[in-house]
Amino acid sequence: MTTSLIDRYVFTVLRRVPEGQRSDIERELRTSIEDAVDARVDGGQDRAAAVKQTLLELGDPDRLADGYADRPRYLIGPVFYPAWQRLMVVLLATVLPIVVAVMVVIRILEDATVGEVIGSAVGTALTAGAHMVFWVTLTFAVLERTGVTRGELRGRAWTLDDLPRYEPGFLTPAQLAASLGWVVLVIAVIILQQFAFTEVPVLDPANWSFWWPYLIGVLILEGVYAVWLFRRGAWSRTVAVVNAVLAAMVAIPVTWLAVNERFFNPEWIATLDWGGTDPLAWLTGITICVAVGGALYDVVDVAVRAERARRGLRTPVPGTGREFSAPLS
Repeated sequence: MTTSLIDRYVFTVLRRVPEGQRSDIERELRTSIEDAVDARVDGGQDRAAAVKQTLLELGDPDRLADGYADRPRYLIGPVFYPAWQRLMVVLLATVLPIVVAVMVVIRILEDATVGEVIGSAVGTALTAGAHMVFWVTLTFAVLERTGVTRGELRGRAWTLDDLPRYEPGFLTPAQLAASLGWVVLVIAVIILQQFAFTEVPVLDPANWSFWWPYLIGVLILEGVYAVWLFRRGAWSRTVAVVNAVLAAMVAIPVTWLAVNERFFNPEWIATLDWGGTDPLAWLTGITICVAVGGALYDVVDVAVRAERARRGLRTPVPGTGREFSAPLS
């Protein structure tokens, strides 16, 4: 089954309302849309044009969903609440756990006690989480009270082109934000480990002559790739090839540096005391497994998504429990 423009609008509304209300809301909304379309068609308007005009009059489906769900909005109103909510979910569910995990790994490698590791994890989670919530909320609250509209942030009013396409593996705004957040986080770790995380840099400082700037450059290209994929709006073999090249550009140098014992700083390795265990051998093995395994998983995952999109296989619509297939109208 191929999704129509009406389907896409209805599904976008349904994914933001409580599951128990979806059946009634879907029936009511479809009836309302069809009645309005039929009235325009009876008046002599082309059906395709009537559908577009009706949906445009209904407006942003996120705002319509908030009206159906009857959610109270106080600090942040209904214009900005959906965007604020999506961003907070991405930050707290994706970025925050990564930040905490990085801190935990660093504390473990510093031979900290279990209590110190737990204390660092809790402290980092509370501090970083509080900053994320505060600054994001403050930004949206300022926008709310200065009279800025979401249309002004887009640079235009909401249109039917803003409806999700529901294609197999289609990159969502949340996934784009997570991808860019991951790029920024890794770059920050590479830079800050040289100055802030430990007294002795974790990564070999000699590689600042080429390899660390090279990896930072490739990571920036990964961010550009994510934006390109989001704007492109579809997976394809070209996307799969570009992704594979970028994955190789990261995995091959990291693996080579690890194999040749040039990835970690020898002075930092000398500070580790793991009893009779060679920390460099373990860390080298872990680094190679993560680099090669992560690259292979990413290459295969994107290749599968591209092939599913090319073949028009069925894909789930988030939040609705439905499955539909591409291409879309």
